[in-house]
Parts: sequence; structure tokens; C-alpha cells
Amino acid sequence: MLHKLSFVTLLFLVMVAAWSVGKVSVNSDEITFPELIKTSTQCYTTASENKNQLIVFTPSQSVAERLTESLCVDSVVTKQYGSVKGYWGDSTTESFDFVGKGIADLVLAKNNIMNAFNAELTYNYQAVVGFSDYTAYFISSKEKPRLTKQYFLDKRIGLLDYPTSRSGHILPKKVFKDLNINQSNLDITYASSHSELRDLLANGQVDIIASFWKESDAERFSKNYITPLSNKISGSRWYLKMQQNNTDLLCAVQRHILDMSKEQTLSYYKEAQSYWDCSSEHVTAKDKSIKNG
Repeated sequence: MLHKLSFVTLLFLVMVAAWSVGKVSVNSDEITFPELIKTSTQCYTTASENKNQLIVFTPSQSVAERLTESLCVDSVVTKQYGSVKGYWGDSTTESFDFVGKGIADLVLAKNNIMNAFNAELTYNYQAVVGFSDYTAYFISSKEKPRLTKQYFLDKRIGLLDYPTSRSGHILPKKVFKDLNINQSNLDITYASSHSELRDLLANGQVDIIASFWKESDAERFSKNYITPLSNKISGSRWYLKMQQNNTDLLCAVQRHILDMSKEQTLSYYKEAQSYWDCSSEHVTAKDKSIKNG
């Protein structure tokens, strides 16, 4: 019994010594854990003592970071806010949170999401800058897609796992319904982005995808092998929450978004249109129908 007690005591002392050595050799203040998934960026204006924060939300990380930094040095923003925080995310849940709950002060969204939450009336979101309408297509790599029931039944189809996407989800499923196709009989692969859809098609993992057509697609696919789903899909818009008649902020935001759009490589994003006339003392909407959604 004494032998066992001595062994347990020795083992305990060894454990205490090992712990003490480890504590001395490692400074706990230096232990940091990396941020595995970054979804936001933040910067401070020169009025950092101001606790008001301008919140921006967009599906694109690069756009969120670029616009956040740009707004932080704007004189109008500095007079009203102490910091700007930009969030990004392309999931339906994230868009619903930032728009449906009115979290974002400035948000890039599609008008069908705004309409779903009646956000323009609830939070007085006003369209500031918008992008032109576009067309949705079925895109194949080897043949021109045919809008027939028989054609789709033996095809591997790529769709967007984003229920509010018109080109990648809503419209193709409407086509299937119109053709009286039971979707459980289709071989559908869901992707998290339009880029991933294109990779699936280019790598031969699917036979056809539903998306929009952009200039760079001609480098990977043939424009002869696209079939339109619908014309005149409304483009995304930048909305600013205008619970006060804050026209100084509106014009500053509009200017920064237009400047940023000119730097984009795709002509679609370069051709952003402004909805407000900020050239005179009295700021007015260029189109009353735009102002009211």
C-alpha cells in the first residue's frame, strides 16, 4: 500500500512540474486563434469618438472591403459616423437578416428581396444606384439547350443553391414546372455561386447550367450553346435606409458607388445608373417610380 501511495505521489509531482514548465515557457497573452471565416471588415473615421456606425452589406467581399474603406474617408460620413462596417455573404439567410430586419444602412440587393419584406416601406430603403436588366439562360458546353421535357430528363443540371436567385434558381424551376417535369426525376446538382456553376460545366460534372451570360464566358463556352429563359430580369440595386431625409449621405454614397463601378472590369458593372440628381441644392429623384421602388 505504501509503495502504491509513493508511486501516485511521484506521478502527481511530475504532472505539476510539467504544467509549471509549460506555463513558464508559453505566454498566454501571445496565444491567438486565427479567424477561420472572415465575413466583415471595419474601419474608423477621424471622428472615432462618435459611436454611430454605418453598416454596409453586399454579396461580394471585395466590394464590401473597397466601399467600406472609401466611405471611411468621406467628409460627409465623417460628420455623421465614427466607423463603417462592411459585411458580405451570398446566402439567402444573410440577405434576409440584413434586409428583413433592417440591419444594413446600405445594401446591394435584388428588388424581389426588398418586395418580399416590404422593406422600402418598413425601413424607407431608397434605391440609390442600379444595374441594368439582364437575361437568364440555360448554358451548355456541347449543344444548344432545348426547352422540352425529354431534353431535360437525361441531363445533369446545375442550379444555384440560392432560392432568391432568379437566373440560377427561380426561372429554371419555373421552366421545369411549365414543362410538367417532376423535379424529383431530374439529376440536379446545386452550387453555391455562379462561378461554381461555371466550373461544374467546364469540368464536365454537369451537362447544363442556369445562369446569366457574361463577356468572359466566351473564353470557356460557346455563345451558340445558350438558350434564353426569360428577358428583362431586373438588375440588383444599392439601397440606402433613409429614415431621415439625409440627402447629404445619399449623394455621398451614390458618388462612391459610381466611382467604384467605373473600376470594374465587366462592362455590365461599369454601366451603373444613378437614381438621384445631386447637382443642385435640392436633391431630387430622377424618376419618381424609382424613388418609390
